[in-house]
Parts: sequence; C-alpha cells; structure tokens
Amino acid sequence: MEIAVIGNSEFILGFRLAGIRKTYTAETDEKLSECITSVLQDGQVGILVLNSSDMDKIPRRLRATLDNSVKPTVIAIGGEESGMSMREKIKRSVGVDLWK
Repeated sequence: MEIAVIGNSEFILGFRLAGIRKTYTAETDEKLSECITSVLQDGQVGILVLNSSDMDKIPRRLRATLDNSVKPTVIAIGGEESGMSMREKIKRSVGVDLWK
C-alpha cells in the first residue's frame, strides 16, 4: 500500500521531502478532480491525503465518493471534514479502534 498526496505545490512539498512518491500537483479545481479520480482507480494507493480546503472545491458527487471510500482511506489535513475524525476513518478502514 502506498500513500498519495494531492494539492498545490506548497502542500505536497513536505510530503515529497518525507519520501512520498505519489504526489500530484493540482493548482486548478479541474486538475484536482482529475487527480482524485486517477488516484481512486489506482489499486496500490491505500491512503489519500488532501488539504481540507480542497474538499470544498471538488464536485459534490466526487466528495460523496471520497467520504464513503474505504480504500483508499481519505485523510483531509487541516481540520475535520464531514464530521468524521481521522480516528473514525482509520477505525472504518482497519476495522479496529487503534486508540483503545
């Protein structure tokens, strides 16, 4: 399983420096949607990291797909989106509450 990061060049820079290989630069809303769709079809990606402000920029239907996605698990950095915490997303994807 790999981690994929999508966002503007400033957002993905730190992930690149940390060794994440699947980083996608998306400076426009259209490019953001294209990158997300591409990553959702990649069977090697287990975790998708997005900037929480980008979640508001994607179409409603694609956002619903991300909210319900188990593989990859979607993590929005910069706050909680859709009322679901990172703990709840990990519990849903792994099947166990790792904090207990």
